[in-house]
Amino acid sequence: MAEHRSMQRAALLDAARSLLSEGGTDALTFPALAERTGLARSSVYEYFRSRAAVVEELCAVDFPVWAAEVEAAMAAADGPEATIEAYVRQQLALVGDRRHRAVVAISATELDAGAREKIRAAHGGLVTMLADTLGAMGHQEPRLTAMLLQGVVDAAVRRIELGAAEDPAAITEAAVGMALRGVRG
Repeated sequence: MAEHRSMQRAALLDAARSLLSEGGTDALTFPALAERTGLARSSVYEYFRSRAAVVEELCAVDFPVWAAEVEAAMAAADGPEATIEAYVRQQLALVGDRRHRAVVAISATELDAGAREKIRAAHGGLVTMLADTLGAMGHQEPRLTAMLLQGVVDAAVRRIELGAAEDPAAITEAAVGMALRGVRG
């Protein structure tokens, strides 16, 4: 029975990912989740009290996986500039990934404090790694520089998500160039 419940929970999360990546947070409704999974709407409520609870669980499950992929790319890089480049490139490479698209959709919405805190904590770990790299490069304000660099990444993510006129590869190269020129100061 417990295994069946965890499979249904996983199916609900997968349906939530699809709904979020297709239509953003407006698309994530209990009727839509019920329809996608073939469960009765009342059954969806047995697993999750609210949309916020679905979102919070998605954050708890997906964000660490996504952050670990960025962290692994940074750890594999050779030298501080390559580490920064990996930080930017890996985040932008994950844009098309459904888990990432769900996370982006979630980040753009009004979340309850608990879900926002989970996202911030996972993101905070990446920003801390970035700040450590910048500190090693001799930056006076490594944390501030890291936050500003993340702003460049976020802007590039939005640009790619919007299907902007530029090719995603061109957006990535522009973001990497800005990041590297910016950290050389």
